[in-house]
Amino acid sequence: MNDAAAAPAQIWVDADACPGPVKEILFRAAERAQVRVTLVANQWLRTPPSRFVRALQVQGGFDVADDAIAERAQPGDLVVTQDIPLAARVLERAAQAIDPRGERYTPDNIAERLSMRNFMDELRGAGVQTGGPAQFNARDRQAFANQLDRWLAARR
Repeated sequence: MNDAAAAPAQIWVDADACPGPVKEILFRAAERAQVRVTLVANQWLRTPPSRFVRALQVQGGFDVADDAIAERAQPGDLVVTQDIPLAARVLERAAQAIDPRGERYTPDNIAERLSMRNFMDELRGAGVQTGGPAQFNARDRQAFANQLDRWLAARR
């Protein structure tokens, strides 16, 4: 029996920067689909009373929450993160990853995303104003919900 069959797939959330509407979607999905959702952050998080939703508070520090998720993610799990290096790490573990705007990270696109992230970091390091991400909106929320529904349907 493989590891994926030994434990039901679950959802890991890089919760420090996860938008509130995405967490709400995840909380509802946890109950509806009876899937475990674990929010990982270096601060205390409020979660609804549910046997399917829990919060894991890790110590503060650079990449501590990312490390906790990367160590725990199993094949078939879903990781919700905006952090591209974390997405790359969980893809290596045969987990799936999406960002809060519903974009899937895949083995086919992760190298390009890492390169673009590193390029933007270099620009910012050189003092270039690159601007931040666009405001999270209803279209992003719907795209996320659609990707989550696809993952939930595939695990049945």
